[in-house]
Amino acid sequence: MTVPRGALKRVSQLRGEIERHNYQYYVLDQPLISDAEYDRLFRELQELEASHPELITPDSPTQRVGGRGLDAFEPVRHAVPMLSIRTETDTEDSGAIKFDARIRRELGLVATDPPVEYLAELKFDGLAISLRYELGVLVRAATRGDGETGEDVTQNIRTIRCIPLRLRHDPPAVLEARGEVYMRREDFKRLNEAQRASGERVFVNLRNAAAGGVRQLDPKITAGRPLSFSAYGLGAVAGWALPSTHSGVLDALAAFGLPVSSERTVALGAEGLAAFHRDIGARRDKLPFDIDGVVYKVNSLELQRRLGFVTREPRWAVAHKFPAEEAISQVLAIDVQVGRTGALTPVARLKPVFVGGVTVTNATLHNEDEIRRKDVHVGDTVVVRRAGDVIPEVARAISERRSPHARRFVMPAKCPVCGSAVRRLEDEAVARCTAGLFCPAQRKQALRHFASRRAMNIEGLGEKLIDQLVDSGLVATPADLYELGAGALEGLGRMAEKSAGKVIAAIERSKRTTLARFIYALGIRNVGESTARDLARHFGGIDALIAVDAEALEEVPDVGPVVAESIAQFLAERHNREVISELLAAGMSLEAAAVDAAESSDVKGKTFVLTGTLPSLTRDEAKARIEARGGRVSGAVSKKTDYVVAGSDPGSKHDKAEQLGVTILDEEGLLKLLK
Repeated sequence: MTVPRGALKRVSQLRGEIERHNYQYYVLDQPLISDAEYDRLFRELQELEASHPELITPDSPTQRVGGRGLDAFEPVRHAVPMLSIRTETDTEDSGAIKFDARIRRELGLVATDPPVEYLAELKFDGLAISLRYELGVLVRAATRGDGETGEDVTQNIRTIRCIPLRLRHDPPAVLEARGEVYMRREDFKRLNEAQRASGERVFVNLRNAAAGGVRQLDPKITAGRPLSFSAYGLGAVAGWALPSTHSGVLDALAAFGLPVSSERTVALGAEGLAAFHRDIGARRDKLPFDIDGVVYKVNSLELQRRLGFVTREPRWAVAHKFPAEEAISQVLAIDVQVGRTGALTPVARLKPVFVGGVTVTNATLHNEDEIRRKDVHVGDTVVVRRAGDVIPEVARAISERRSPHARRFVMPAKCPVCGSAVRRLEDEAVARCTAGLFCPAQRKQALRHFASRRAMNIEGLGEKLIDQLVDSGLVATPADLYELGAGALEGLGRMAEKSAGKVIAAIERSKRTTLARFIYALGIRNVGESTARDLARHFGGIDALIAVDAEALEEVPDVGPVVAESIAQFLAERHNREVISELLAAGMSLEAAAVDAAESSDVKGKTFVLTGTLPSLTRDEAKARIEARGGRVSGAVSKKTDYVVAGSDPGSKHDKAEQLGVTILDEEGLLKLLK
């Protein structure tokens, strides 16, 4: 059917006009027309599209009302991971000073160099979202998820009117804008008033209301939530010459029509960052939305690339939190929880108190030293705060209001879960259960470590299968793995006969291993792969290791008093020795450490640092080859470093090696040295 030219032209005019007014109203907060006039334009567009359905496009303003309900959210793999950023919990100026000092150190700057330029912005208390535009049209929206994979919430995000369905001006071929979905305080108040009026449950805080709104399976429910959005960065980009600074990126996003907070500034050095933190902190309660801190980012994109990432966080950014909200409650009891690493954490059971938008009944006391420092007794009146606005903690006791019946807390000498001995090393604040191979609280963690690639290397025995084995009661200690049959595994979810057979075969293969791997697999605290190799070389057998005391352990190269005590405590625990005996009885064949190559190597005793991407070796492979020849691999360059092995994009470690005169090798040079 041919569409009248007049209708086609009018539809285009109406869409442009409505989107312009959406931008003026929702992004700039500067409406140009009345609500009645806006409604008239919107109805006219709806009527034209109803008469000519072939004119309806996904980016039409009429398509924001939400499509059909979903059964579940589809997973979305992020083209560029959505990483979290490091949090600075020091709420005073020193938080900014520490960050600036770290950046200057990483960049190799000295006191006479000019201050670093940063972009300082707000840390919204909402839900992180990635918006993907192709040729300027919104095609997908996804949650952060685990950083690598999120959930497709496109239908829901399309209902948020401040998010443009089509970008303005001349957008790139691909643009992924990252930002935060949040709810304004006035909108939250009106939403809860409407909920009460209709007899529905009210929402506890703004963040929960915003996050819950985005994750509704029915987009029409999301459309009824007054949600807002603020962009703060980029994901994947194609067909765009990026600005040179992060502030330039935000300016460009705003020019494309995306909402970007005006509460941002370019700051010079620590002084500029601290001033921004103080200014926003003083106005925090007057802002129209909740924030839990500010974010500092190195402004230069080139410097961001140089600084790179550590684990799952960018080195060039940090979140600087504000003081947490506080309330007063009473400690009814102090219980002890045992974590998966054996750490004992005292937890205060509180008289329920409303803090930071949630009702708190439990709060961490961290460790025994913290309890003494804060002088907390059972029965005390205490100040409770949500540390970082997330984790409830007891900040301090109000000693003037202490009851005569208050009781002093004493850390138990026996593990409350398994009854094994509890020990605390001299240099640690945390007390730990010593039954790492036996304690039910540590069971899953012990098994995951035992089966890991660098330990017993049991292929197929992953986290989910371990969870099933433990939860079903089939496995309690690593020794139980060697009693399993394929039939037992086949009864578990998603485990077919062929898969079960492969896992059993991998368990059987693991019986033949090295003494060093076996020692490492035991999961003794402070014993990494290098220390496990040293122990294997020194003692030559597991029986000899079990028989020694802490004093004899200190004779092992690079084993000091703390590590020796940690090993001695682990091996002194009866439950651990029983599990080791059961493992040996299962038919373990432990090869003694091969020391000749390492002893005669020129690499022995040398310290290496790896940086950049090597042409053929992975980081793990290079590390393994160096250590096999008696060398050590460190994570930082210092005067004690003998060699820096540099691949492509080596970063600041290469520069520091040049400054210190450390020998720099490429992969070819490393391989020659190892031969």
